[in-house]
Amino acid sequence: MDDLYPPIDPHENGMLDVGDGHSVCWEVCGNPAGKPAVVLHGGPGSGAAPMARQHFDPDAYRIVLFDQRGAGRSTPHATEPGTDLSVNTTWHLVADMERLRTHLGIDRWQLFGGSWGATLALAYAETHPERVSEIVLRGVFTARRSELEWIYNGGAAHLFPDAWQQYLAPIPDELRGDPMAAYRELLHHPDQAVRERAAIAWSSWEGAIVSLIPQRGFVADYARPAFALTFARIALHYFGHGAWLEEGQLIRDAPKLAGIPGVIVQGRYDAVCPPVTAYELHQAWPDSRLILVNTAGHAVNDHSILRNLRQATDDFRPRE
Repeated sequence: MDDLYPPIDPHENGMLDVGDGHSVCWEVCGNPAGKPAVVLHGGPGSGAAPMARQHFDPDAYRIVLFDQRGAGRSTPHATEPGTDLSVNTTWHLVADMERLRTHLGIDRWQLFGGSWGATLALAYAETHPERVSEIVLRGVFTARRSELEWIYNGGAAHLFPDAWQQYLAPIPDELRGDPMAAYRELLHHPDQAVRERAAIAWSSWEGAIVSLIPQRGFVADYARPAFALTFARIALHYFGHGAWLEEGQLIRDAPKLAGIPGVIVQGRYDAVCPPVTAYELHQAWPDSRLILVNTAGHAVNDHSILRNLRQATDDFRPRE
């Protein structure tokens, strides 16, 4: 079995006014009469990637992708001067998903998301379980303080001390006790050059640790200023507010997912989102199946991760 289905183009797209001056860019591909599935991109702030269309059998699925507020082709973009991020929260995104579902005439849909996309999938499903047919997650993240401390305040530094030093480089010595808080300040610095340097360093850190074996291509992609500025600004906005979730809320409320079948694909050596979170979610979600991939980290393009994701969506295809 191939890891991905062949590339496809959307047959329908548009901009949906979701209120607060925001419009969300969406697209649909695959079978117009197929089983609905929606892809929730990571970040927050990374935007939808064309490769995400390829996780699904296009003959069986009606595949929906959208760019979350402030990201990708949605407007206004987070990097535009004066963009108000106060109306860009987890619960705004959950409401946007409901507007999009209604706009597209979908009754229930399969949720597919990794990393931050897994966070949003859980927040939506626990709020609207009656609208969810199945859930497929990768690299589970639930925005608990322990998870944020691990990746941004020193935990993962024990595995990547060289990349950690580069991550710390833009931060003044007196602010290094709380790097995440320091980066929030730097991203609001009046000097554009300071903001850009900080955004690139913040984003490059994740690029350096996202794959099991570090790859220059990931670092280069994450270091692109256009990507890094959006990624850093939205992510720090979300994580600085704990994603507007009560501590541990998504795992605490996982019993609300009872009756919704799900597959969790998790790299055993995921340094961005360590597998303990996926394991705890699986324990709390009675209808989930956890696949721990012993040869993978966090990156979605790992062949063993892709193969298991495709198997999950294939297993959830409509049966004749």
